[in-house]
Amino acid sequence: HQRLQFRLNLYELRENRRIKPKTFLSMVSNLLYERRFGPYFVEPVIAGLDPKTFEPFIASMDLIGCPMVTDDFVVSGTCSEQMYGMCESVWEPNMDPQELFESISQALLNAVDRDAVSGWGGIVHIIEKDQVTTTELKGRMD
Repeated sequence: HQRLQFRLNLYELRENRRIKPKTFLSMVSNLLYERRFGPYFVEPVIAGLDPKTFEPFIASMDLIGCPMVTDDFVVSGTCSEQMYGMCESVWEPNMDPQELFESISQALLNAVDRDAVSGWGGIVHIIEKDQVTTTELKGRMD
């Protein structure tokens, strides 16, 4: 966390502007690849809006920093295989925030129910031009 925050602060001081999500993706990818022989066990998801154009951006990467950039959705975590199937069945382009929240919630909770290692719910962030809505979902607790 501190290494990434340091690099982010250094970038914003040097460039005198806010970082774009694509640039942040490269920064995180480089940080993870530097530690490929003793990796951080994380699968980051980078999501955001371009500061000038408000164009949405979403990507994920594995624990050594290999990025996967897409236009529709990404998944990460212990039940990612189950999530792909659920997301492909409920996701549609151009959904409004309420429809998007409903489809994310259904996909997440159904995938968690099918994976014995996953559970306890999740946190859904809906990013819009003027606000970020965060909702906590309660899942099974076994």
